[in-house]
Amino acid sequence: MKKKRKLPLVVLSDIHLGTYGCHANELVSYLKSIQPEMLVLNGDIIDIWNFTKSYFPASHMNVLRQILKMSNQGTKVVYITGNHDEALRKYSDTNLGNIELVDKLILELDEKKIWIFHGDVFDSSTKGYAKIIAKLGGKGYDLLILINTFLNWLLVLVGKEKRSFSKKIKDSVKKAVAFISNFETTAAEIAIEKKYDYVICGHIHKPQMKEVSNENGKVMYLNSGDWVENLTALEYNKKKWRLYYYQKIDYTNQTESIDDAIINDIVSKILA
Repeated sequence: MKKKRKLPLVVLSDIHLGTYGCHANELVSYLKSIQPEMLVLNGDIIDIWNFTKSYFPASHMNVLRQILKMSNQGTKVVYITGNHDEALRKYSDTNLGNIELVDKLILELDEKKIWIFHGDVFDSSTKGYAKIIAKLGGKGYDLLILINTFLNWLLVLVGKEKRSFSKKIKDSVKKAVAFISNFETTAAEIAIEKKYDYVICGHIHKPQMKEVSNENGKVMYLNSGDWVENLTALEYNKKKWRLYYYQKIDYTNQTESIDDAIINDIVSKILA
């Protein structure tokens, strides 16, 4: 068996257990490969918004089992609530053995101040009447992921590489791109004002590591991405952060191909 990688801190977010898009088997494989001192689950771990009794497969339960196993073996697990699991917020500041449930987390690591929270506080679409629309949109997104899974099955059947159609569509919508940019800027500016060295979010399913600066200072903005489309985690080791991409499904740095042209055609028709 391959030796587990020992890490001081790992951050995961937007796993969305209980939805068709969740890559539970891949996540279990990843969790079994690491031995972190602290595991931060930064929101939208269990998708309570879209939860149904008819769909919570064994592979999704295995994720929870593995996290519990890690906590029993000494890993400190901090569960930060997100919008899709906001029902847990009434239990915030609860400790169950080696597992802590909170709404945000502030750490000091190697003399650096770190502010970790999900990020839905910046998103007006998760509040009031807009929240109902967002939930309906979540259902549509889950359906799109299901269609994506079927299309990828067909691609593999004919010897082609898998593709993330849903990610392609989302990245093509100008409003979504603008929202992500505004989200990152807002998080960074507040972190600079509060004198943090790092700010870590989830929520927008966009893995990122970048320095943001303004007239008041600078901060390192990080986003752990998700386990629906990007299959990413943030790892801290030897005083450095890095974005981990699950190796078997990595949609970055792919060259234009016939399949990409097909995807672009599908995207243009959907957005037309």
